[in-house]
Amino acid sequence: MDLHVHTPASADFQDPNAGYLDVLRKAEFRGLDILAFTDHNTVAGYAAMMDEIERLAYLERLGRALPEELRLLAEYRRLLDKILLLPGFEFTATFGFHILGVFSPTTPVRQIEHLLLSLNVPPAALDAGNSEVGASSDVLTAYRVINEAGGICIAAHANSTHGVAMRGFDFGGQTKIAYTQDRNLHALEVTDLGRGGRNSTERFFNGTKPEYPRRMRCIQGSDAHRLHAVTDRSGKITHFGVGDRVTEVLLPERSFDALLEMFQGNDFSRTRPYSPSRQPTDYIQAARDEGPSLVQSFHESAAQKGGKLYAIITDVCAFANTNGGTIYVGVSADKKQPPVGVPNPQETVDLLQREINRLLSPTLDVDIDMQETQGKPVIRIQVPSGEDRPYAIEDNKIYVRDEAETSLAVRDEIVNLVRQGMATQEPAPAVEPVSPPAALPVQPSLPPQPIEEPPAPAQTPEIPPPRAGVEIIGVEKRDDTQYYMMRDLRNGNIVKNVTRSSARRLWHYAIKQRESNPVKPEKVQWHGDIGLWTRYEKLGETRYDLVQRDDGGLRVYYGVTEGGMQGAWQVFLAPEDEE
Repeated sequence: MDLHVHTPASADFQDPNAGYLDVLRKAEFRGLDILAFTDHNTVAGYAAMMDEIERLAYLERLGRALPEELRLLAEYRRLLDKILLLPGFEFTATFGFHILGVFSPTTPVRQIEHLLLSLNVPPAALDAGNSEVGASSDVLTAYRVINEAGGICIAAHANSTHGVAMRGFDFGGQTKIAYTQDRNLHALEVTDLGRGGRNSTERFFNGTKPEYPRRMRCIQGSDAHRLHAVTDRSGKITHFGVGDRVTEVLLPERSFDALLEMFQGNDFSRTRPYSPSRQPTDYIQAARDEGPSLVQSFHESAAQKGGKLYAIITDVCAFANTNGGTIYVGVSADKKQPPVGVPNPQETVDLLQREINRLLSPTLDVDIDMQETQGKPVIRIQVPSGEDRPYAIEDNKIYVRDEAETSLAVRDEIVNLVRQGMATQEPAPAVEPVSPPAALPVQPSLPPQPIEEPPAPAQTPEIPPPRAGVEIIGVEKRDDTQYYMMRDLRNGNIVKNVTRSSARRLWHYAIKQRESNPVKPEKVQWHGDIGLWTRYEKLGETRYDLVQRDDGGLRVYYGVTEGGMQGAWQVFLAPEDEE
């Protein structure tokens, strides 16, 4: 599918002699099954083509059509029988952000035009096809209006010019979160789909970032303003043509309803970048390449013997209490190991469904299905982020996910889960319009609150702490035992009364480092007031212990993952070829 194609109705269309039939023919040549006309702030291109088809059909019914007109009508019918053509538009919201609205072919053109008018596109500009329309509606309003009208809402070229991801901007943090996490938004169209590396847009929005807990579906489209691509001297495409950058989608049938259902779902394996020159993506192997994380885990077996089945169910509970996630059964977390597979897939699916329903409370709808990787059957469990927290196993064991580790929740975490569950039951407050990006800088984390240590600084440092890992913010001694107060840098939650013996893995590491390997400022790799103390490998992932000067003292951040190193902290990231 290519859901971002311009036609002669866009003022900046670059093929003056091309017509709508030419666009359809190029789509057929590129093998497209689904195509959307998304001209700038107008549906005039789709309307003009449908008017032409209706005129030709009317002449045919009257018996007055010329042979050339009959051939033209037959060609339209042949192509539209072969390609599902969807009406849509590329709306320019306040501050110049571009948003795609794609609709069912049964949606009347007048209804789509009325929607554009409701988004403050001036009547005089409705058919102009210009990307600039003056004081239009804001991004969040556009998302809501498109979704409520039954359309598919996509943030156009989100990681590029006029994109809501605001890549390259150091301001507008809260605006960026709102613009990319809104529930009315179905997908992000990106220009780097399928590319590896820590800076890819798809990886950034995979649900592991604390500020961006909602995983976003990423797709690609051509944004074609011409029929054929233009390349530079090296052969690199500088302007895409129709169908030159497309997405492959798994649907039960070629229909708008099936497409909308897919966009509304959480099965992210149903879309993937398409290229005829390379093998299709193996999503399970791609997940293994990323490794265990906050939102995915791997188990070789679901056998009841040895507690393997129970370990899977604890992950279900932990994901429900955190950001949701995906569990793969039949493969090791070690991407170098060949897949084991599941001997009896259907029996295993039934067993997992039965045991999850029996052990987990309250009830939670999880999707369990069978996938395949390297010829081996693998069970996939997709767990939503739960709305009725806390979730527990056997009514009293509450698990949470911390990076790639599932652990029993401690008291303060349980309190936070209860508060989250209560918040979801309360009516949502009215949403205020989002202010201009420059008015909303990224908010730093809370200042430290130590026990029996120097008072917390009056102001937070200019550079916010990392957004992953843990910070020890206080310690006191009671009956010869050290009790620590830990701050989870991902969400700011504070956990008290942690001892070295009771600490989970990362907390234990932080306490051990503090006690046996305290930071020596003269050996820190400094970059201004922030520094790198050590870099180490954990579960195949590079982690960092970082230091920050703060009001004459030092703050130490242990076990920071690369996903939590944003802004100025990225200067310490290891080169990707060294990972």
